[in-house]
Amino acid sequence: MTTEVHELPEVGEIVVATISKIGDHGAYATLDEYNGIQGFLHVSEIAHGWVRNVNKFVKEGEKKVLLVKKIREGREEIDLSLKQVSRDQQKKKLLDVKRFEKGKGIIKNVQEKTKLSNDDIEKLEDKILSKYDSIYDGTVDIARNGIKVFSDLKLAKKILDVIEEVSVKIKLPSVEIRGILELTDNSSNGVENIKKSLQGFEKTNQSVEILYIGAPKYRISVTAPDFKSAEKTLKPILEGIEKNIGKNKGSFKFTREDSRKTGGE
Repeated sequence: MTTEVHELPEVGEIVVATISKIGDHGAYATLDEYNGIQGFLHVSEIAHGWVRNVNKFVKEGEKKVLLVKKIREGREEIDLSLKQVSRDQQKKKLLDVKRFEKGKGIIKNVQEKTKLSNDDIEKLEDKILSKYDSIYDGTVDIARNGIKVFSDLKLAKKILDVIEEVSVKIKLPSVEIRGILELTDNSSNGVENIKKSLQGFEKTNQSVEILYIGAPKYRISVTAPDFKSAEKTLKPILEGIEKNIGKNKGSFKFTREDSRKTGGE
């Protein structure tokens, strides 16, 4: 009789686990990424401070992002922690899992269309992962910049064609930042001057949309792959609008509204 050997996580690794059983002293959880091997989340590692009722913090069937605190060698006993995982770590881990699942779906789609064997698909995945952190990241790069980004991977044209076909259908992750502009222009045709100025900024950047709400208010929105890029686009536009308004001794005010994710992830 042989004992099945499971791959184990590393101490300090952030994992996704499903709470399988709750007891008086903590909760048992199966590690989703490691064939469902079991770990234990002691009550002292659930939250900072006194935990009177474990059920208030974790529930059976619930997925949690946990830290691997300790592994007892040879016994496959894994101690887990919830309280030592920050909010940012939780978000990043869940995003990584989401990208991984999307990548699996993409590869499955490619295999169905190309009829590649499992071995050939594994080789394809290895090539993509030699350049990108995930399959999903690679296909997003194609969707944004074209199949030429895979040229250095030396793939057969029929495979590239299928990957391109699958990639261009991806809904790209994007964010939107927006705000209210309150603008006045003291010249005789002030409103027309403002509209002409705003239309100029809108026409020169396809990611920018400016809507007239009613004098003196206008809504400006910028869509980009991430918040950093959106801010980089918005800043010079606001500076340009304020400069134009200043030429006619008008007034400029910008009030930011809530930003939001608009697609993809």
